[in-house]
Amino acid sequence: MQRRRTGTIAVVSALGMTAVLGGCGLTGDSGEVTLKLVAADYGDSKANSSQKYWDELAKAYEAEHPDVHVDVTVHSWTDVDREVREMVEAGEAPDMAQIGAYSDYADKDLLYSADDVLSIPVQADFVSQLAGAGQVNGVQYGLPFAASTRVLFYNKTLFEEAGATPPKSWDDLADAAEALKAKGVKYPYALPLGAEEAQAETMQWMLSGGGGYTDDVGTYSVDSPQNVTTFTWLRDELVGEGLTGPVAPGELDRADAFAAFANGDVGMLNGHPSLMKMASDKGVEYGMVTTPGIDGESRNTLGVTDWMTAFKENGHQEEIGDFLNFVYSDENVLDFSREYDLLPVTTSASQVMSTAAEDKKLKPFLDELLLSELYPVGKTSWASVSADVKKQIGQAVATGGSPEEVLGQIQTTAMRAGSAE
Repeated sequence: MQRRRTGTIAVVSALGMTAVLGGCGLTGDSGEVTLKLVAADYGDSKANSSQKYWDELAKAYEAEHPDVHVDVTVHSWTDVDREVREMVEAGEAPDMAQIGAYSDYADKDLLYSADDVLSIPVQADFVSQLAGAGQVNGVQYGLPFAASTRVLFYNKTLFEEAGATPPKSWDDLADAAEALKAKGVKYPYALPLGAEEAQAETMQWMLSGGGGYTDDVGTYSVDSPQNVTTFTWLRDELVGEGLTGPVAPGELDRADAFAAFANGDVGMLNGHPSLMKMASDKGVEYGMVTTPGIDGESRNTLGVTDWMTAFKENGHQEEIGDFLNFVYSDENVLDFSREYDLLPVTTSASQVMSTAAEDKKLKPFLDELLLSELYPVGKTSWASVSADVKKQIGQAVATGGSPEEVLGQIQTTAMRAGSAE
């Protein structure tokens, strides 16, 4: 099976594996087993859907394990977390789910820990920062699968035509957006605060303003003065000035913003590595700079990890572990990362990519990963907070909207959910 592809890395999610049977695979003594895996789609078209990736991987695994069938269902990022939650609530949890959050399931004792399903070498190979983010009360339940960091992408051609300079600060960004708008650029700055991934764009802007979802001791601070200042600036200086395009930010999904950039309709936006290939494939000449901050380059970068989780409900601990050991081989981690322009979640694969000529464009993202800040995914409340952000944050920048009120409402949700932890 030929699955070697060139690409880069930019999202996150990893499931552990376990060498329960000494790496020799399963014997089949327990009869045939079907493992159900629900996964998120990292593709940007039917041709490179994650369904295709997982089907090929499952086929390769099944060829060596005839007693194990791997049944994979792939959903968009807009739907996958909800689909898994509904399955769990109906008492029909999958064996594995590759999703955006894990801690609420861990809190209910629904998941196998990394120790339960991964071999020691696999666990030890996870990038330490990502492995640490997968812990609840010191026990790792979230298995990183893909990772990414964010930088500001800009369209070099549009910038040259507008006489604009790549921005270092918010004021620079607004000036560049004004110049782009004057030249008729459809989206001078694309601000995707739609349901697909609003929590990422939100955190990137919070960090650039010196804030974040939590304070230095890990307490939710969604409505901090810094965050209110950030979203007030976005409302007044970008959205209110017509610099974010024809679609309201609360209705613009990340995938649509990326597609618009690849079509040459966006001057600049926050992006992760997968956008490089999308833009190159469409002939867009792009540049990348550190995210602009309130008074210069942002000192903090958003790091994102997606998670593999292993559910206890069906009792397939050994089979899950054996399959995940296969998933986390260097070859498969590199293949996935390169196919979808993601950052690898293992140290060994990261070392390969940091020196391989085919991956040189990813080096800036890899270098930022260890310095990045991740979502507060270890909090069991994060899933509900993230969902509330996706639902409400667009209103914070809407004309006539109140950032202080919207952020305050999200903070109330966060504190209420956090009080149960």
